[in-house]
Amino acid sequence: MVLEGEGKLLRIFIGESDRHQRNTLFEAIVLEARKQGMAGATVLRGIAGFGANSRTIHISKILRLSEDLPIVIELVDTAPKIEAFIPIVRKLIEESGCGAMITEERAHIIHYSQSKSS
Repeated sequence: MVLEGEGKLLRIFIGESDRHQRNTLFEAIVLEARKQGMAGATVLRGIAGFGANSRTIHISKILRLSEDLPIVIELVDTAPKIEAFIPIVRKLIEESGCGAMITEERAHIIHYSQSKSS
């Protein structure tokens, strides 16, 4: 699959300890993205952060690792695929009962292709 041109970037901000049924919420979102045929997903673990439900700053330190660091899931795909995926993500978040933030922005996809060995 080759993907180039105008697309959208979807970012989902959650906590590392957020759960959806038996999985972490970020795993549930990534698995659903794959099931929906999205181009790909990347999960980033933050070293510090806080959100709407947090009065304390969660931070990663050498001697003590927080168990609830911020997680950002990024997905880039065509506008129709991102727009169709948003209600699915909202449902997963609502079912989990966790706090989250979802953002969307335009993305110009310069290059996306599978490796020849895939």
